[in-house]
Amino acid sequence: MSPSDRSRAEAPQAPSTGGVNPPGNVWQASVLSLFPEMFPGPLGLSLAGRALRDGKWAIEATDIRSFATDRHRTVDDTPAGGGAGMVMRPDVLDTAIAGVMPEGDARPLIYLTPRGRLLDQAMVRGLAEGPGCVLLCGRYEGIDQRVIEARGMVEVSIGDYVLSGGETAALVLLDACVRLLPGVMGAADSATEESHGGEGLLEYPHYTRPAEWQGRAIPEVLLSGHHADIARWRRAESERITKERRPDLWARHEAKQRGAGGMDGHPAAA
Repeated sequence: MSPSDRSRAEAPQAPSTGGVNPPGNVWQASVLSLFPEMFPGPLGLSLAGRALRDGKWAIEATDIRSFATDRHRTVDDTPAGGGAGMVMRPDVLDTAIAGVMPEGDARPLIYLTPRGRLLDQAMVRGLAEGPGCVLLCGRYEGIDQRVIEARGMVEVSIGDYVLSGGETAALVLLDACVRLLPGVMGAADSATEESHGGEGLLEYPHYTRPAEWQGRAIPEVLLSGHHADIARWRRAESERITKERRPDLWARHEAKQRGAGGMDGHPAAA
């Protein structure tokens, strides 16, 4: 395979090792795509970009077309049974997967698809605690079911809508994981107090200076200096917002509280 067929964005301290056991146990992402130049994209900036340069994680994007065997580098064909669009071929995809997942690679193989399990914070935490992941970005009408089954892929969706391809979904998943890696975020509390944290509530509102803006004042409790009162206000706001905007999350939270006997140390807000 020609070097031009791969687009790599890795920290200098952690050169590519083909996806198996990166040096220093670096969290390793491998992406299979028809558009590898889309990576790292925005993940090369801000906190994720700095962590990438510092060697806290690594990413390798590989062009699926480089594994096609014909002179046209064909990766798709017409759907069996007829219908619109094209379907990505299982033989080409299987060879591409083998190229980035040698024997013994413990990382999960994830196929980004609208029909997959919905990505949530629990899944993100699980992935962030592991060695990394391999992401397959589909295009056209999707990929042949046989390679999904043969490779034991985990099908994941980022929401109930359809994108042009899996690349944008892969960026979302990677961003969510990378920010949870040790040393990426400055404040450890940020990950525990934000929306979809340990208790499954949406986050409370935030305010900063000036104290009054366009006739709107910061709630007095936040300026009081009474930490217990501030904590109660934030808890009540989190519960109110979750009830109003995500009744599904609120129902799940209440069920969890009942199962725990309500012994979480936080009185329920009225």
